[in-house]
Amino acid sequence: MSCSSSSGGSEEEDEGMENYRKGGYHAVRIGDQFGGGRYVAQRKLGWGQFSTVWLAFDTLSSKYVALKIQKSAAQFAQAALHEIELLLAIAEGDPENSKCIVRLIDHFKHSGPNGQHHCMVLEFMGDSLLQLIKYNRYKGLELNKVREICKCILIGLDYLHRELGLIHTDLKPENILLCSTIDPAKDPIRSGAAPVLERQEGNLNGCSTMSIIEKRLKRRAKRAAAKISGRKSPTGGVTQKSRRNLDGIDFSCKLVDFGNACLADKRFAEEIQTRQYRAPEVILQSGYSFLVDMWSFACTAFELATGDMLFAPKVGQGFSEDEDHLALMMELLGKIPKKIATGGIKSKDFFDRYGDLKRIRRLKSCPMDRLLVDRYKFPETEAREFAEFLNPLLDFAPEKRPTAQQCLQHPWLVSQSEGTGTEGMALLRGEAIIYSDVESPVTGGLLATRSTDGSLSHFASGLP
Repeated sequence: MSCSSSSGGSEEEDEGMENYRKGGYHAVRIGDQFGGGRYVAQRKLGWGQFSTVWLAFDTLSSKYVALKIQKSAAQFAQAALHEIELLLAIAEGDPENSKCIVRLIDHFKHSGPNGQHHCMVLEFMGDSLLQLIKYNRYKGLELNKVREICKCILIGLDYLHRELGLIHTDLKPENILLCSTIDPAKDPIRSGAAPVLERQEGNLNGCSTMSIIEKRLKRRAKRAAAKISGRKSPTGGVTQKSRRNLDGIDFSCKLVDFGNACLADKRFAEEIQTRQYRAPEVILQSGYSFLVDMWSFACTAFELATGDMLFAPKVGQGFSEDEDHLALMMELLGKIPKKIATGGIKSKDFFDRYGDLKRIRRLKSCPMDRLLVDRYKFPETEAREFAEFLNPLLDFAPEKRPTAQQCLQHPWLVSQSEGTGTEGMALLRGEAIIYSDVESPVTGGLLATRSTDGSLSHFASGLP
């Protein structure tokens, strides 16, 4: 979360004072100056495993920015240099700042008691899509809002893939930020708060030991309240909160966090992507390309529309998280073609020579459009059209997935209103194939949870 207004890292923990040591984080006080006095720290925005992120005031431009301060150890410094190099290339190719990628404004080194820290100054952004999903109580957004967000993501991906030859490798809701905050009070401009220009004596890192304890207690109370709110009501049903009113929120967004991004011809890691958004070719280690980002994009689009992750694999009795992940994919998308199932370095860990999973045998399937209708109560037409958009992106054969450029021309995105008819576009093998009133080019399946004996229970209720 390089420049979000909301808290980064895990919501369950803070970054921990033990990480403020040699090679670790740099301790910051409100009003501390960076970049030769140009940037003044205002408050902490968040943190990650590599850095902390601060709202800062740029005294040269009189604008608020996000200041990312990397840990000082050598491996973190190298990661920062890599990200800076990519962000510079991204900014150079987008002088008008129109490609839906976060903007690098400045970078420099800052010396402190824990070492020398690489710092990145980025444009101040709003909340992440993960925060938006949580704010909407995991109810899923209206499809016109999902379309708006998807267009921004695809513009960013098209620029990365086609013009720069970059693979993001970690696309997910947390790494996509709204251009403004959900809550106007968190926006330093809309809130009308005056910037802090002088250092304030007091506790480091924007909080005291007592405030950390208080935050932890509040989180525990919040979790307890959430459990109570989910209990059955006196009438026997489960109390459900309705989705929030999202009117007035700007849904334009940008891609962030390029710490793991790579050039397509200079891949430096085999295991990429956050688990739930990981493509099958990464699990099987059969090589990857730009099209792993398209798989992650489809998972993200589904999550925005439903409030649920598309795949949430778990370890079970006798099978691994990877094998469960592959099984969930097959339930949703049909059997993996034998050539693909057996063609990866790790294929033998999961599949026999016939292309069947070794330890998980009982799979139950249903088309994605039925899942959307039966589980998420989509109208039939909306479910079919959304499934026609998602299914090609989830093809087990990466070369059959549409590119970001092709997706931007898909009828589901270019339509001005929902329910515009049955005509769809199957973008396969890099070619646009128009189809009308035919089945989706990728077979569907059913998300399911697995019991300890490896059997499946329906994720979508009411199915035979």
